[in-house]
Amino acid sequence: MDSTPLSPVSANTALTPLPANERLFGWRDHAALWLSLGVGLLVMQIGAYLVPALGTQAALTVILCGSIFGAGLLAWTAKIGCDSGLSSAGLMHATYGSNFARLPVLLNIVQLIGWTTFELVVMRDGTLAIARQSGGFTGTLWPLLATLLWGAVLLALLSGSMVKLVRKFIGRYGLPLVIASLLWLSWQFLAKANAQGFGALWHRAGDGSMSTLSALDLVIAMPVSWLPLVADFARHGRNGNSALRGTWLGYGVANIWCYALGLLVALTTPSTDLVAALLLAQGGLIALGLILIDEVDNAYGDLYSGSVAGHSLKPAWSIRRWGMLLAVLCTALALVLPMHSLEPFLLMLSSVFVPLYGVILARLAGQPNVVSLMTERRVNTSAVVIWLLGVACYHLCAQLAPHWGAALPTLALTFALALITRKRFNPSAVSAAA
Repeated sequence: MDSTPLSPVSANTALTPLPANERLFGWRDHAALWLSLGVGLLVMQIGAYLVPALGTQAALTVILCGSIFGAGLLAWTAKIGCDSGLSSAGLMHATYGSNFARLPVLLNIVQLIGWTTFELVVMRDGTLAIARQSGGFTGTLWPLLATLLWGAVLLALLSGSMVKLVRKFIGRYGLPLVIASLLWLSWQFLAKANAQGFGALWHRAGDGSMSTLSALDLVIAMPVSWLPLVADFARHGRNGNSALRGTWLGYGVANIWCYALGLLVALTTPSTDLVAALLLAQGGLIALGLILIDEVDNAYGDLYSGSVAGHSLKPAWSIRRWGMLLAVLCTALALVLPMHSLEPFLLMLSSVFVPLYGVILARLAGQPNVVSLMTERRVNTSAVVIWLLGVACYHLCAQLAPHWGAALPTLALTFALALITRKRFNPSAVSAAA
């Protein structure tokens, strides 16, 4: 084991535990943040994909089970981040070694840039759809202006304090409005379901084009996609257990609600365009507008986490500076890239984080001093090998046995291997034995 001391990271706030006086989040703050982050048009669209492949009852069961399990993984990671006070980059350093961890941190920045750009495109297209519904903004210049508008909003948010944004804006104002819009849309489409006959919709069978495990994989994919971000916010919590409860409750409720609403829209509306279907509902223009505004916090969350990761690589640049630079970059990319065709690439890139966090959860859960692991070795060979095996397993499952899903088998494999080898390769255990 390389015992050469690492260079000081006192100026690198991403790789040092957050001081106690900066940890202000209680469980309500965690719950409000993740309920808000869990609401999104993309989640509803994926919920709509579950039919007609699955029957109504099977789809709802998958949504419930997948959301509880996926949000539980998110909450577990939040607890580790809160207990240690480390960012997501810090957890990667503690698990994979200070040298190798730069690779997954860099991959995380790339995927966060991609998802932020995708969110900007979604917000732009939603804005234009609302504008056309109201009879305006039909010129070719409006897509450019809408993209620049949302980019400017992100820049303004990133220039301020993340903690104040969560505690003062999201918790007090943004979240109640989003919940009200979800309640209104749920009421409207439940009324449509009642008019069409609840019995017929409830007993509607699927066509079998998607297996139950594949559908479960699809539902779990959304909370799993947030795993590389959760510690960046959870480290601001006062208590690990409250971070776990708040994150699990907030994201679980949001995921179940949005998936179920997308499913309900697909069952009651013949249109395949979710945005158009929402706009046609009574009051849908206002409700969709509020959900679209809430979509900003998804893009903000990606950028904030990306800026923390960037700061871990180049601490001379502050988190705020990183965030504003990334916001400008993503706005420029949203103007030129065909993001809808890049979605499969982004999903493939996200696949590397399923095995990555399978290893992190197994190696760091229950560790009394996670921070001490960051100085033990520069490359943790066993963790790296298990992660690479997990990446291979993910893609093999997707190609050879798609009906089994890919995320769950990969997560189980990497977690089991990392847990089995934890005592043998744990640097602290080796030092204690010596």
